[in-house]
Amino acid sequence: MHQHASAPSREKEIYRITILGSVVNVLLTVLKFVAGVLGASTAMIADAVHSLSDLLTDFVVLLFVKLSSRPADTDHPYGHGKYETLATAIVAIALLAAGGILLVEGVEKIIAALQGEQLVIPGRIALWAALISIVAKETVYWLTVAVAKRVDSSALKANSWHHRTDALSSVATAFGIGGALLLGGRWAILDPIAAVLVSIFIIVTAAKLLYDAVQDLLEKSLPEEVEQQIGEIVNADSDMSEMHHLRTRRVGSVYSIEMHLRMRGSVSLYEAHQHSMLLEQRLRERFGADTLITIHLEPLKVNGVYQPN
Repeated sequence: MHQHASAPSREKEIYRITILGSVVNVLLTVLKFVAGVLGASTAMIADAVHSLSDLLTDFVVLLFVKLSSRPADTDHPYGHGKYETLATAIVAIALLAAGGILLVEGVEKIIAALQGEQLVIPGRIALWAALISIVAKETVYWLTVAVAKRVDSSALKANSWHHRTDALSSVATAFGIGGALLLGGRWAILDPIAAVLVSIFIIVTAAKLLYDAVQDLLEKSLPEEVEQQIGEIVNADSDMSEMHHLRTRRVGSVYSIEMHLRMRGSVSLYEAHQHSMLLEQRLRERFGADTLITIHLEPLKVNGVYQPN
């Protein structure tokens, strides 16, 4: 069911969880840079850069959700919901970039190690920083994804994955640092191997988020199961029939539904209006109070000719 909170409370929830994520990102960025320098860990410094990119995407979400929550106006009669979709695309591109950088750095380190270069064994402080990051970012991921589902925000969902990828890059860092510390210098190659595996996961996730955002921007129809639900709601009124020209799309977090319906030609304008108002009410109960609905009523047709009765 596509239901979410009213615009002001929705915006407040998104702000609250994103600011929490920002505070965690600031603290972790500082911690990782310090641990990376003191522990002589290039993997930890790269991890710090990832946390910094998380912080930047938090600001993107805060800015664009603010813009998307503005009410409809003369220039934007369908509202400003596309700003949120645009934010999703920007976060996904940032994720792609972060994944690409981690992939290239990991491959370069693996090649260097295979060519006989001795990779530096990092200090224990870097391992502790990685473990703290894993716990903190995985917690923020679950909190963010819960709010994203509750308020149906694609931008927040994308940003939650940014938190998770940071946690996963810290898993790779901890794996590499821990392996090098426990097994000795020969096993320092574990760090870049894990980083490459994580970066591939990040790139695949980002590509899916970007694809979904682009489909929304290109006005892709709502999923088939949603359109089937619309048909079921329409068919619940026995006086309305022959739904056609159904056009659906997302405008940010809001559904837009347009359709043509047929009724007996003898039905009065007042009755037809009552039926259409009731249908709008039922659709909004199912898909949210902000759902955009346009219903065009026509008389029944027989052999291509409209019938007066």
